[in-house]
Amino acid sequence: MVITDNLLSSLLQTRAHSEEICAPLQTEDYVVQPIVDVSPPKWHLGHTTWFFEEFILTKFKIDYKRFHDDFAYVFNSYYESIGKRVIRTNRGNLSRPTVSEVYDYRDYVTNNLQSLLEEIDNKEIRSLVEIGIHHEKQHQELLLTDIKFILGNNPLLPKYNDTFDENPKKEISSLYHTMNEGLYEIGYKGDNFCYDNELGIHKVFLEKYSIAESLVTNKEYLEFIEDKGYKNSLLWHAEAWDWISTEYIKTPLYWHKIDEEYQQYTLTGVKRLDLDAPVTHISYYEAFAYAQWKGERLPTEFEWEAAEQFFDWGSRWEWTESSYLPYPNYTKAPGALGEYNGKFMVNQKVLRGGSVATPRNHTRPTYRNFFHPQLRWQFNGLRLAKNK
Repeated sequence: MVITDNLLSSLLQTRAHSEEICAPLQTEDYVVQPIVDVSPPKWHLGHTTWFFEEFILTKFKIDYKRFHDDFAYVFNSYYESIGKRVIRTNRGNLSRPTVSEVYDYRDYVTNNLQSLLEEIDNKEIRSLVEIGIHHEKQHQELLLTDIKFILGNNPLLPKYNDTFDENPKKEISSLYHTMNEGLYEIGYKGDNFCYDNELGIHKVFLEKYSIAESLVTNKEYLEFIEDKGYKNSLLWHAEAWDWISTEYIKTPLYWHKIDEEYQQYTLTGVKRLDLDAPVTHISYYEAFAYAQWKGERLPTEFEWEAAEQFFDWGSRWEWTESSYLPYPNYTKAPGALGEYNGKFMVNQKVLRGGSVATPRNHTRPTYRNFFHPQLRWQFNGLRLAKNK
């Protein structure tokens, strides 16, 4: 069927793209885990493969034999109901299975998925494959940001490649768009793929507000630094002040002051700081403090969604002032897949938009990303809002 043909094409393209991302790496790069939030590239490749094997092949392919009996233990991430797993902090200890074995595992599972889709036209299988595709796309974004952290914390600051453009040129505008008070409908309304955390279409009442057309730039953020923004406790949440004091945070991640000039580590190596580029690799704490310094604020995720048609988004995940919570009438998926989003709806902030690391066809105005407020290894930025 056409639907299956399109799905198979998307599956094969997605599986190939993960390997294209890893193509510039040396074998030694595949195993490094500098911090708990960063997983080794080899683990990403194995985990996304395990997802298809666990949730599709073992359930729907007749006489399917797992590639390796221990791989479910090695590559399960957080699915408690599936079984035991290697704890997150120990992923960097996995010198085995080898990189070569992981690529063999990928080939084995991809080939079995292809034959399954060619043999059976089943709505449930198609739905699960689509989830698996978008799950792997999420990990492609994580692969790039994790690779950047791995290389960017190597004392040699090696390049990833010579072509990845972190700062595509965009027009900078000082314009703010005014949104009238009223009821706005929030949530995904289409017929294509979305995650369950985008569902539960509902209305929210918003007071009149204005929202910036452009993201905050490096030049603007540098003014905050030079005005001793990181030393002014009045701008920060108490928890944030403890964080910057304990961790000695003085600039966004990957900024280096060399010969009295700020430079930035990028995937193409160390470059002079591009003052016109949107600031990136900042935490929610830093985004909030900058907004306080400007006498403005971060938009809520609902304000962002209501106004998204007025600005060009997608070069940075944008911090919002909203906590990551379920929408009205939100329902978790049954079984283990119900652990995908719902179990994380506590102590996290919502980000909207997308980033230069986000794969094509993987973001939309209703997409809700979420991270803990101190995390900044993703391409995180900010857009300002103000009342009226």
